[in-house]
Amino acid sequence: MLLAIDAGNTNVVFALLEGREIRARWRIATDPRRTADEYAVWLNQLLMLEGYRIADVEAVIIATVVPRALHNLQVLADKYFRTTALVAGQAPVEWGIALDVAEPASVGADRVVNAIAAHHLYQEDLIVIDFGTATTFDVIDYHGAYKGGIIAPGINLSLDALVAAAAKLPKIAIAPPENRSVIGRTTEAQMHIGVFWGYVAMMEGLVARMRAEIGRPAKVIATGGLAVLFDDNSDIFDAIAPDLTIQGLALLYERSLKTE
Repeated sequence: MLLAIDAGNTNVVFALLEGREIRARWRIATDPRRTADEYAVWLNQLLMLEGYRIADVEAVIIATVVPRALHNLQVLADKYFRTTALVAGQAPVEWGIALDVAEPASVGADRVVNAIAAHHLYQEDLIVIDFGTATTFDVIDYHGAYKGGIIAPGINLSLDALVAAAAKLPKIAIAPPENRSVIGRTTEAQMHIGVFWGYVAMMEGLVARMRAEIGRPAKVIATGGLAVLFDDNSDIFDAIAPDLTIQGLALLYERSLKTE
């Protein structure tokens, strides 16, 4: 079985796959100081709860946007899974798609992996929106080439910055306002409106501008934990793909086997 690891700025997601089928998934807060031994103790318990063993893992593939976290994850693979981890974007796991941007090396691994998976699912012009620490908008053309995109503050990051900078504003949860009115009558209601509907308006406006610039119809694919929340309150998404990054890692692993 394959252990796919997506190390993001906020969480590290571990997914156990049989072929392309996800059998189990877990997440833990990103901490570059976390050792391979700590990961192993945590993972061993979770594997057993799902009816698996460490010995069931035959290969490990990693995508990370946190360089300092990579070493300990590689040690985890070497020491406990008895395999050398494959790293997305590094030989023999080359991207296999064109990165048609000014600085290809600066594109986050998660964004390229998302592009690979999205093009595999839909061979057309695409906009992939990934809700994470940052919200990213990525354009993939119908040939599968990554053309660039947008990086915006994630909604939680935006809310945290607002509360931190304004002493009298309370902490609120990320949730849709009780109704669709955009005239709040309490401080909390006004914050909900500003954060939630402001974010929806930002997404809709950016997608409209991107589609106009692309000049052809573009399907919008959403991934990340908040995708479903926004899908219920906007019609810009054509599809929700919560496991897009993991699916992309599975595809990269398959490609690596063909190069051996």
